[in-house]
Formats: sequence, C-alpha cells, structure tokens
Amino acid sequence: MINKEGGIETMDLNKLKEIQAVVFDMDGLMFDSERYVQKSWDIAGERLGYGPLGHNIVNTLGTNLTNRKKYFLEHYGNDFPFDKFLDGYRDAYYELVEDGVPAKKGLHEILKVLREKGLKIGVATSSSEEHAVSNLKREGIFDYFDSVITGNMIEHGKPKPDIYIEACRQLKVDPSKAIALEDAINGIRSAHGAGMNPVMIPDIVQDTSKVDDILFGKCESLLEFAEILQGVTLDSIDEITEGDNICYL
Repeated sequence: MINKEGGIETMDLNKLKEIQAVVFDMDGLMFDSERYVQKSWDIAGERLGYGPLGHNIVNTLGTNLTNRKKYFLEHYGNDFPFDKFLDGYRDAYYELVEDGVPAKKGLHEILKVLREKGLKIGVATSSSEEHAVSNLKREGIFDYFDSVITGNMIEHGKPKPDIYIEACRQLKVDPSKAIALEDAINGIRSAHGAGMNPVMIPDIVQDTSKVDDILFGKCESLLEFAEILQGVTLDSIDEITEGDNICYL
C-alpha cells in the first residue's frame, strides 16, 4: 500500500536501487494526448448522432483497439457503428493535433536521467506502431528507447500482462527489476500482472484507490520521478544474458 503523499515517500528505496529498466506507457504519460482523444470522441459521437462520447474514455484508458470496440458494443449495442466512429475520431484527432501533441512535464528530464544511469528504456503502449513511432520521432526521443512494444504486436491488451511481459523479454530484464510508468488503471494492473513495479503518474483519472495496494509508487509528474531517481545511487547493473531470469509469453 502506498502513502497518500506520493513521491519518494511511497517507494521502497532499497528496491529502487536494484532497478535495471524502466518501461513507459505513452498516451497520457509521455504526451498530453488523452484530452485530445476525449475531444475527438465528442466530435465523432456528435457527427454520428450519439452525442458527446468523450466521457467514456475513463473506462477505456490503456486498452487496445479490440477491447475498446468491445466496450462500445457492450454499452451502445451491437449496431453501434464502431468502424465509422473510429475513422471519425481519428480524423478529428489529427485535426486537433495538427501542430503536435505537447510532451508531459519532465519527459526529457527523465529520459536523460535514465540514460545517464545506464538503465534500459522501453515503451509499452496500446496505440498502434505507426502512431507510437510517429510521436516518439516527432518529439526527438525515439533513439532513447531500446524497445517499443505496441498494441498491434500482442494478442491480449492491457489490463492483461502480455505487453509488459514482452517488453521485459525484449529488454532482457527480470520484471521484478523493472519499473512501469503508467497513467491508467488498466496499465497499472497489466504491469503488476507481469511482475513489474508499477508507478502511477495520474492524468485524466486522478483517483488511484482501485490500485493503491499494488503500486510501487505514485508521482505527480515524470519530473518528480526523475528527481527521485537522480538522487538514488543504483546498484551496479550486471550483464544479463539472454534467457537468464526473463519472463516469456
């Protein structure tokens, strides 16, 4: 159970010293994109005659396209035109972010700290590969990452653990020695299920009570986590050979 104060008071610093890798979610964590998605759902919903649909985002944060479609069909009926909705909100989204999506506070700082400390860095996002790679390259941070796992690369999306298991496999790191940075409840559950140490950095959903008992920590921003990690002397990272202490799908 974490303390309500958040930040360094929530983390086991002895365990933090053993960390060998950090894996990032993307939307809502690295980029302030979820609010644009929410607005695009409102626009697409209104165009289809369903009214604003952006409020549904709190129930689908962190999930892949398959689970998102399942949610809408369950809540709006099997005749809900999800494919038209998908095309509509994607068009609206790209119109809204024509000038780019702002990076979240501390994104560049945390990446620099991780590189300085020699930690492996990965991405585990439910978004498509095209969307993820485009965002990372546009922000000029793609080369920081040793691995990028996207929603179309795995069978079962968040909250299932598959995407984080695959991220750790590709990074050749034991999940117990890796941190997952997440802004969504589904992502926290996914990382925990993979055996990782989940750190919550809330975005649209601020209430973390549903997952407080499985959090390794909670921070206000990526910048706060960067400052915490900067002040920690990590244990030396042993060479990890393929197949040693690695969780596989």
